[in-house]
Amino acid sequence: MSSIFTKIVNGEIPCYKIFENEKFLAFLDVFPLVIGHILVIPKKETDYIFDMDDIALAEMVVFAKFVAKGQKKAVKCKRIGVAVIGLEVPHAHIHLVPMNTSNDLNFTQPKLKPSQDELITMAQKIRSEFQ
Repeated sequence: MSSIFTKIVNGEIPCYKIFENEKFLAFLDVFPLVIGHILVIPKKETDYIFDMDDIALAEMVVFAKFVAKGQKKAVKCKRIGVAVIGLEVPHAHIHLVPMNTSNDLNFTQPKLKPSQDELITMAQKIRSEFQ
C-alpha cells in the first residue's frame, strides 16, 4: 500500500507544494511545529531514509539545503532546524523547521492547526523566494 506521501507525489492527495524537481518534493506540513514547517521527500517511496542509496541521500540533502535557504528568507527565524524522525510515515522525509528557540524543534509539543488560508499564504511566500 502506498504511503500518504506517495499519494501526494502521485497527485491523489493535495499538498501545499513549495518546490520540486524530478526526484524530490518539498511541501508544507499541515500539522506543523511552527508555521512554515516543510517536509522534503524523495518521490521514489523508500521507508527508511538510511535505506536510500548514497547518491540519492546526498541529492536529497542538497535539495533540502536549497529549500531551506528560500524558507529562511521567507520565514522570520534564527535558523532552519533539520530533523529526521521517520516513525510517523513509512516514507523517508526530512523536516525543515523554522527555529527561534530549541523548543521549536520539539516533536513532543502539540502540533499547530493552521487554516487553509494561512497555509496558502505561507506556501506562496516561501515559493516567491525561488523565482
